[in-house]
Amino acid sequence: MSAPLIIIGSGFAAYQLIKTLRRQQSDIAIQVITTDAGDEYNKPDLSHVFTRNQSANDLVALSSAMFSEQYQVSLIPHTRVESIDTQARCVMANGQRYPYSKLVLATGAQTFIPTVAGNAAADVLTLNSLQEYRDAQQRIAQSERILIMGGGLIGVELAMDLIAAGKQVRIVETHSHMLANLMPHFVASSLEQHLLKEGVKMEFTSHVTAINRNPRGLVVSTAQGRIHEVDCIISAAGLSPNTRLAKQAGIAVNVGVLVDKQLKTSVADIYALGDCAEIDGKVMSFLQPIVLSANILAKQLLSEPAELNLPAMMVKVKTPNYPIQLGGHFSATSNWQVNFTTQGLTAKAYNSEQKLTGFVVTRDCVNQAFPLLREVQLAQ
Repeated sequence: MSAPLIIIGSGFAAYQLIKTLRRQQSDIAIQVITTDAGDEYNKPDLSHVFTRNQSANDLVALSSAMFSEQYQVSLIPHTRVESIDTQARCVMANGQRYPYSKLVLATGAQTFIPTVAGNAAADVLTLNSLQEYRDAQQRIAQSERILIMGGGLIGVELAMDLIAAGKQVRIVETHSHMLANLMPHFVASSLEQHLLKEGVKMEFTSHVTAINRNPRGLVVSTAQGRIHEVDCIISAAGLSPNTRLAKQAGIAVNVGVLVDKQLKTSVADIYALGDCAEIDGKVMSFLQPIVLSANILAKQLLSEPAELNLPAMMVKVKTPNYPIQLGGHFSATSNWQVNFTTQGLTAKAYNSEQKLTGFVVTRDCVNQAFPLLREVQLAQ
């Protein structure tokens, strides 16, 4: 009997690949090894759990047993892969040897927690997975005052969800404005005004330096010399691809596991997919590139030639009270054409040749997102 395809990880990328393979009528033997329960859930729903008053169990779409049966996979939950032997073509987990015919690293990414001083430095929570939410949900439910480390995409989405659920929220952000890695300051300023009206407090060009415990809760010290008393702290300071196994196995790694346009790593018959993979110098943790990557990888695994060519894509910020969508790409050298209205704004980015390369739309103007995306794609 030949060895199965082994997938390490059970997140969106792994399960999208499995679904794609089964849609193509493939009966390839698949074995999934995962550190968590292996339940299927929609990760973006984590941005709305507090206003919807949902528990971790409410988010489960398919239990691991149901997913395993429906998609005909052998699932090994609560198991950490210790190493990969590329010569013997096997992985080691819990002291047991699992041979593979081909191997897919879908190990995801973990939330970066900045190093801080203090006797409560280990009390920082993260919410990057169903299991992390399950571990933290009671603590957050019992907290009134919450500090979020980071004002990027996840930090802003969490802040708006928590403030809508009646919490007191403060964001400490290292950059000079929110969503600094996604949009220019003149777009973010409108979002910040909305956050202020909602009651979110913000501290820019700063970071948490120490967390200490007192009888009333946690005392947070920041680089600006400010002191905040809170009940819990959530890190949303960015993601770090899980590359430990790849590094140990001698697979090429930069920020993420390096893959080509066929999702191949530097070692034969080993692929990487999702938040852990670096494609063309970028780690793209949004759903659309993962879906497209899973489609190409499925073809590779079935010996069908295909290459990944990513079109201009769109990102939807999950902030229901202040919708934002952005697409394409832009940089510090982009020329902007901005239209501010009482219903929202439309910002278009042009390159030196006056070609539309990207855009940001907010509030009622989000209905322009898809026409603008098509315009960007045509200009490519």
